[in-house]
Amino acid sequence: MGRKAIDSGPNKWGSMILLFLGIVSCTVVYLFMSSVFRPTGNSKFDSLENLAVESEILDGEDSGTCCRGISNLELWGPAVKWGTDFKFNSSEECCRSCKAMCTGNDGPCLCDSWVFCGDKEACGSQFGECWLKKQKDTLAPDRHEKGNKKMWTSGLVFGKGEGIIGMETEHGTLHIKLLPECSPHSVFYILELLSLRHCAGCEIYRAESRGQSWDSHGNHIKNASFGPPFALIQGILNARGADFNNMPTEFCATLRRGSVAWIGSGPEFFISLANHVEWKKSYTVFGSVLPEDMVIAEKIAQLPTKSDVWNNINVAVLEKPIPLLLRRMKSSQEDLNLSSK
Repeated sequence: MGRKAIDSGPNKWGSMILLFLGIVSCTVVYLFMSSVFRPTGNSKFDSLENLAVESEILDGEDSGTCCRGISNLELWGPAVKWGTDFKFNSSEECCRSCKAMCTGNDGPCLCDSWVFCGDKEACGSQFGECWLKKQKDTLAPDRHEKGNKKMWTSGLVFGKGEGIIGMETEHGTLHIKLLPECSPHSVFYILELLSLRHCAGCEIYRAESRGQSWDSHGNHIKNASFGPPFALIQGILNARGADFNNMPTEFCATLRRGSVAWIGSGPEFFISLANHVEWKKSYTVFGSVLPEDMVIAEKIAQLPTKSDVWNNINVAVLEKPIPLLLRRMKSSQEDLNLSSK
C-alpha cells in the first residue's frame, strides 16, 4: 500500500527546518567576518566593503595551479614563441606553456608573458594563437594600446626569484612575492602603484598579534579561541594619483601565515600572521611575504595600539599609523635569489 500523503509532512518540515538553520548559520558567519575587519561608521575607514564575498573556490591550495590572465589586454614585447603556428583552445593552456619555460631552480624565466587570441569572432583565422614573450621589465610590462584589444587575453608569469616587491615601512621592508598567474587584476594594480614611485595615502593602521591562539608557525593552538587578537596587520593601498577600481574576486585560497589579501574588493588589505583556516576561502590573495621578513610583520603587531569596537568586535588600532612605500627590488641575481630561501 502506498504511503499516505500526510506521512510526508514531518520529512518536508524537517528539510525546511534544516534549510532555515543553514541560512541562519551562514548569516552569522557573514556578520562576524564583516565585523572582524570593518570599522564603525564613525571611523575614517568607513568605506570598507563587506568581507563575506562570493568566492571562486579553486581546486587545490597551491598557487602553482593558477593560470589566469586579463581579457582585453595585449602585452607587447619580443616573442620567444610565435603564435601563428602555436595554437591552443584556451588561455589557460597558453599560460601553462609559458610557465613550462620556467623550469630552472633560479634565475629569470625564458618566457614571462603570454598573449592569447580567444575571441572567435574578432580573431578569425588567428583564433587560438598563443604568443609567448619576454618582457624587458616584468614589473613594467609593455602594453600594446593600438589594434583590436578585444581579441587578446594576456598575463604575466613570475619565476622563482622574480616578481618580488618591497613594502617599505619605518620598521623594515616586507618583501612580497606577487602572484600574477592567480590574481592578475590585483597584481597589475600593484604594478601601477609601483610606477608612481610614491604611495601617498598608503598605510598600516591596525595591528593584532597572534596572542595565545596561534603558535610561532601560525598553527592554531588546540582549544584556544580564534581571537581577539586576530593575528593580522591591516592597512590601505590607495595612493593619490592611482586609478583604483574595485577588484574582482580572484585567487581565494585558505589564508596562510604571510598571505597578503584584499579586504572585500579593496583597497584595504591585510597580512595574515597565522593560518586562518577558520576564515574559509573568502579573500583574494595576491601575494605572500617572504618567510624571513615575517619578523618585521610580527614587530609591527607588537606596536602600541588603542582599543576600538567595530560592529561589536574588539579590535586593536595603531596609535600611530605606519606610512607605506612600495619599492622595486633590484634585478641582480643576488636579489632575485631572495625567494629561494
